[in-house]
Amino acid sequence: MFEIRVICEPADADRITQHLADAFATGPARQYPTRDHQRVRLYFTADHQPTSLESE
Repeated sequence: MFEIRVICEPADADRITQHLADAFATGPARQYPTRDHQRVRLYFTADHQPTSLESE
């Protein structure tokens, strides 16, 4: 398991969240404003997606 932190424009947060969920097994995003309140910080707890061999 590992953490991912992304700083982005608020309008991009949903798209980035979806792309990371597609690439990794993620928990829900924790979202906080940056200090200047212009962008957001997204924090994800993530793990690699299970491979087809692991699920057999």
